[in-house]
Amino acid sequence: MRPLTDRIPKPLLAVAGKALIEFHVEALVDAGIRDIVVNLSHLGETVEQALGDGRRYGAHLSYSWERPKALETGGGIFNALPLLGGQPFVVVNGDIWTDYPFVSLPQDPPALAHLVLVSNPAHHPEGDFGLQRDGQIVDDGGAARLTYSGIGVYRPEMFSACRAGAFALAPLLRHAISQGHVSGEHYTGRWYDIGTPQRLEQLQRVLDPGARLDA
Repeated sequence: MRPLTDRIPKPLLAVAGKALIEFHVEALVDAGIRDIVVNLSHLGETVEQALGDGRRYGAHLSYSWERPKALETGGGIFNALPLLGGQPFVVVNGDIWTDYPFVSLPQDPPALAHLVLVSNPAHHPEGDFGLQRDGQIVDDGGAARLTYSGIGVYRPEMFSACRAGAFALAPLLRHAISQGHVSGEHYTGRWYDIGTPQRLEQLQRVLDPGARLDA
């Protein structure tokens, strides 16, 4: 996302007059999820300054700092566990946009994790995981592959064998999938992975066709 992210962290990139992370916070609050933990790393102080304590969104925001460097997705979640409590929690990547209804997520997932999958975008045609008709996620080619949306519900037990530090989420997920411990769903609504300035511009054209992108 450079050069945009040289001065603005991804979650604060604006589209249709609103930062990406604000869309998430508002959608989570609409779904009744008001206690929200925000992971911070690159230019994280600007995110905390922009969102504050969350009261203006009807939320309570806490912040989990990844220091001295970013901990990747898995390490970032593990680092935030003391703030998340002992119940299943929702994870939403900060660099996506979607109209997914978070109220649809299971509050008590049947396994260690429940993932929202989407149809494969042009930049990721091979997908990530398969989804069986019974809602079981597989990784062995037994079902057509879909892409992980960056939205999921996780039980803290998923991370019980992990240690502090930087680590990716994907290997942890693949191990749990191999044990039959991950369920999922296929969301066919609007979803965008904002991984390049071009994709940000594409989303801007969708949400506000007449406006000029101003990140």
